[in-house]
Amino acid sequence: MLKDIISTGKKATRDGFGDGLYEAGKNNPNVVALCADLVGSLKMNKFIDEFPERFFQMGISEANMIGVAAGLATAGKVPFTGTFANFSTARVFDQVRQSVAYSDKNVKICASHAGLTLGEDGATHQTLEDVGMMKMLPGMTVINPCDYHQTKAATVAIADHEGPVYLRFGRPGWPMFTENMPFEIGKALLLNEGTDVTIFATGHLVWKAVEAAKELAEQGISCELINIHTIKPLDTEAVLKSAAKTKCVVVAEEHNVIGGLGESISRVLSQHQPTLMEFVAVNDTFGESGKVPDLIAKYGLDTVDVVNAIQKVLKRKAEYA
Repeated sequence: MLKDIISTGKKATRDGFGDGLYEAGKNNPNVVALCADLVGSLKMNKFIDEFPERFFQMGISEANMIGVAAGLATAGKVPFTGTFANFSTARVFDQVRQSVAYSDKNVKICASHAGLTLGEDGATHQTLEDVGMMKMLPGMTVINPCDYHQTKAATVAIADHEGPVYLRFGRPGWPMFTENMPFEIGKALLLNEGTDVTIFATGHLVWKAVEAAKELAEQGISCELINIHTIKPLDTEAVLKSAAKTKCVVVAEEHNVIGGLGESISRVLSQHQPTLMEFVAVNDTFGESGKVPDLIAKYGLDTVDVVNAIQKVLKRKAEYA
């Protein structure tokens, strides 16, 4: 029920990664961590303090870090690499493709400060293309959790998952609301059952979708809300089941509208069950420096944008009825 989804405070998803990495290290002595000179930003200190011999500071040498991680995986270790999302993907795509994905190495590429919500560092550090880049790599699992608790759970889970993983998380404090909810790689999480429209949301936009669904519920609109934390492999069964029920869909993500979750869902629906869709995402542009709330509003990722997209798709649904 929507009324049961409440924020218990704010904490950054990157904090969830740091705490999850520490738990994964306690659970598995083969877990090792590498960082490209951003230990504080990725909250890796707890792991380093407990397991200093299992941490490797690579300096500002991201491509080398990926290569070393691939080598450690070959030796039976479970390496977690840590840097900003832009440097985890665009800067090192050749190394990720050749040394990790093509070779099917058990490397966990952990990418902080993703999306517009990096904020003041601006377009050179914000990445809105990373999901598209990484999901196109054969064998790469892509995970984009929505809050502190889910990021911690995802970090622990990927340590036990065999194969390359891209784990995406963010910088700002963000509402926490999934503490007692399950997490399973590749399994969508149903947050609210509804009958009028389905919202598929990922990452920070899940909370915006929760707010939108609550606002529309007061107007008598029943929203089915599904958290797609695993973008690849996509839970196609959950997508098709919900779309068949509501007959219209909105996808919300902090990513370029090209190449993200929306395109993955539209492909599945067009192949199996053509469905009316609207998209809440960045409209094929780079970001800019600014305060997080201002950027979210300017680039069309706010609660009101989710509400407007839902109202638009419902209007189209009524016209086709």
